[in-house]
Amino acid sequence: MVTDIDDASFSSKVIKSSDHTPVVVDFWAPWCGPCTELGPILEKLEKHYRGKFLLAKLNVDSSPIKTKEYGIRGIPAVKMFKKGKVAAEFVGSMPELKVRKWLDDSLGLQ
Repeated sequence: MVTDIDDASFSSKVIKSSDHTPVVVDFWAPWCGPCTELGPILEKLEKHYRGKFLLAKLNVDSSPIKTKEYGIRGIPAVKMFKKGKVAAEFVGSMPELKVRKWLDDSLGLQ
């Protein structure tokens, strides 16, 4: 289940949730072409991985505090949180197979 988050909900939906399950945050914007390509890939994989991670989407235009705090300079930017910390990340759109590899590596599923 994809969760839309913002500056106010980031702590509870990402930081606290990542204590139990890794949380992948997709930093995106509606005007960003590559974001509209990557978003559906992440959503499809979130279903495929069946609870191995949670997916949260943060619109950088409406969440400037977390965007700045996490040093987002280009989008799409994807960060995986584990135990409240960034454990893995990438910037830019990638094809599904590369996203799968990143997830497998980041989740320790090799």
